Amino acid sequence: MIQLRPSPDLVAAVAEPGPSPSTADVAAGLPGVELDEGFTPVALPRPVPAAAGGDPLSLNQPLDFSLAAEDATVLVRGTISDDELATRIALLPTMRADVVGVFADPVIESSLTCGGDAPVGDWRDVERLLNVASLAAEGLDGSGVCLAVLDTGINAAHVARHLGRAVTLDAERSWNPSTVDGRPGEFEVDHGTMCAFDTLIAAPKSTLIDIPVLLSRRPGGSALDGLLSDAVAAFAHLRTVLENQPPETRSLVISNSWGSFSPRWDFPVGHPGNYSDNAAHPFNLIVSSLDRAGADVLFAAGNCGRECKDGRCAYPDRPIVGANSHSRALSIGGVDTNGERVGYSSQGPGRLTARKPDLCAYTHFLGSKAFGDNEADSGTSAACPVAAGLVAAIRTRWSSARLTPAQLRALLRRTADDRSEIGYDFDYGYGVLDTAGIVAALRRRAKRVA
Repeated sequence: MIQLRPSPDLVAAVAEPGPSPSTADVAAGLPGVELDEGFTPVALPRPVPAAAGGDPLSLNQPLDFSLAAEDATVLVRGTISDDELATRIALLPTMRADVVGVFADPVIESSLTCGGDAPVGDWRDVERLLNVASLAAEGLDGSGVCLAVLDTGINAAHVARHLGRAVTLDAERSWNPSTVDGRPGEFEVDHGTMCAFDTLIAAPKSTLIDIPVLLSRRPGGSALDGLLSDAVAAFAHLRTVLENQPPETRSLVISNSWGSFSPRWDFPVGHPGNYSDNAAHPFNLIVSSLDRAGADVLFAAGNCGRECKDGRCAYPDRPIVGANSHSRALSIGGVDTNGERVGYSSQGPGRLTARKPDLCAYTHFLGSKAFGDNEADSGTSAACPVAAGLVAAIRTRWSSARLTPAQLRALLRRTADDRSEIGYDFDYGYGVLDTAGIVAALRRRAKRVA
């Protein structure tokens, strides 16, 4: 990913809804870079201190995000030959004054299950453990709440068949990367269908938004070849979805059951283009901007737990990396329906934020049957959408104007069922999501603000 500051007119044209200038319009003539003309340039908002007198260079403070033409920058995608990678990255900002930075575009992959253990319970057990009946009694069923699933695409017919009820999917607000063909809700049954099913356990009336970012095809074949740039574009689209909602009822929940497994696909830690440990990476910044705008962002903690590590896990330690460890996102670990941590659920500390995972949700249960009639919905890939569904249920009556994403994160952590003897720990985070505690806390809050 290459970050540029072109003319204010071009920045404004990229940032505005509707047809965008092409990559060639924005970045033609970058020496040694083969631009990906199929990638639509993305406007990246500038973080600015929310309080007067704040440090303009610090990300460790309350921030606003500006898309004004004089503030925003533009991201494009391209490839640089491996032989010239280090030289070109160093020289580009000196050869072109509009180049702000060059960043890793690492491979992102779904967090599939590790091991072949049989399912522990089924989705009806999860429904009972989440006390979905009590949520419904409070009017918390996801009605009117947008729930975006960034994954391999959704097969809505399969989800509806196995849930035994209708599914609402908003095709107009769904989005495909440029290299992905297919209609929203009509993709092959796969990982994304499992995630969609699991979101609807707690929020059966929420509206799904289908973002098949993991089906994107990689250009080039370089050492830093990846798909994270498509996730940046997806989040930019979702920012528009969010901002088009009335402020007083604004809500958007974003479920991400994927992550980066290997430092091989990243710049080294300390390099300005690094993703895993760099809060200033464009994707990590755009996550912050969605949180600030009112979105609830959830990521799977990953399947690199010490007892049952996914074979792709290549970080020697601290495997919760990048946005999966973001301070403004919820990082979700996994427990089975007996409340015990599953062996593949990644342990902290995280890289961007030490206290990761935040919480645990249920996984390894018989549910969507996306991978076969007897195969579990498993991995933290299932735990994340289960938690996202619970968040969407809360948002039915508690918009981000009434309860900000930061306040909701604090409430979920405070009410969690602690699974250790010492409070927070790197196995369970603050504990397992506890619906009864959440509902009680919301009732108390409603009385205070009435």
